[in-house]
Amino acid sequence: MSNMERSIDGSHLAIHFSKMFFYDYLYDTGFEPLVLYVIAMSIEAYLGSPKFLWGVLRHPVVLIGDIINFLDKKLNREKRSEIDRTVRGFFSLLILVSVTSVIGWMAAWLSFNHQFGWVIELFLLISFLSARHLYDSVLAVKAALRSGGVEAGRQAVAHIVGRDPTFLDEYGVTRAAIESLAENFSDAVVAPTFWYALFGLPGFLVYKAVNTMDSMVGYKTSRYKAFGMAAARFDDILNFMPARLAGAIIAFAAIFTPKTNPKNAVSSMFRDASKHRSTNAGWPEAAMAGALGIALAGPRHYSAGIIQDSWMGNGSARVSINEITKALYIYIVACLVVVGLVASLLVIVLSS
Repeated sequence: MSNMERSIDGSHLAIHFSKMFFYDYLYDTGFEPLVLYVIAMSIEAYLGSPKFLWGVLRHPVVLIGDIINFLDKKLNREKRSEIDRTVRGFFSLLILVSVTSVIGWMAAWLSFNHQFGWVIELFLLISFLSARHLYDSVLAVKAALRSGGVEAGRQAVAHIVGRDPTFLDEYGVTRAAIESLAENFSDAVVAPTFWYALFGLPGFLVYKAVNTMDSMVGYKTSRYKAFGMAAARFDDILNFMPARLAGAIIAFAAIFTPKTNPKNAVSSMFRDASKHRSTNAGWPEAAMAGALGIALAGPRHYSAGIIQDSWMGNGSARVSINEITKALYIYIVACLVVVGLVASLLVIVLSS
């Protein structure tokens, strides 16, 4: 055999690798997952989550929360040692990952093997995606500030941030909304897409479950420091690549957004991301700060006390309401970039 015959075409190997992760090797018929994902993103962006159903059915995130609460009450008892609670927290995470991955595989199997099985997967995707909800929540903060002043802004921003809004002035409310938009662009848009592209619905559901568990028990308080450690660390791992990709997408989106600075977004991201107390959140937040020419993060009030974080970005911390408008513009463009990346990957897969 010649050397040429022995060589492996890198592009074909990459396509084979991608198709393997789309679990096409398990099923021969059914709905292409990436097509379904683009449809789900489009429906959710236009209509939002089907809220009319949640008066009758329990939202899937609520069901995941119920499982986490059950495990927390049963396994996270304060009389137990720190090591014991850490181990139990790890097994709680393992149980949650196992349950959601099995549900994901079952729904994916139906999607591939039954004529209308894809409806279940589409429903789950739309239910868990929250790009429109994030946009509406941040827009509500802007509207509240304009119509009701600081107090109304505090009430609106309290729905999307973990800090105590009581201490926020108008600039603080505005910064909090923009920071939440940037961070959750990574958590709610880029990361779910990233893991769906690699592992389909099982990867998508596992990520959403771990992210939910981290938001519920991943705190460094006396109750959760040990029990929530596994969830917090695993969430950091799952968000490592998506957070950096999200920062890059925000910087790219700034190219198409009026009165923003993509070059400054890149420099701010690499200079300031490490200043954030979170391993991952600093990347999209620093990119957004640089793009808008403002300062984000800094000292913040939480229920546990004041967090003395450094500022990200080299602009002013006196952020006007109009910056929310520009941030939302960047967010819309960034979401379209994500859809474009998925569509490009779909073309590659279908043409192989």
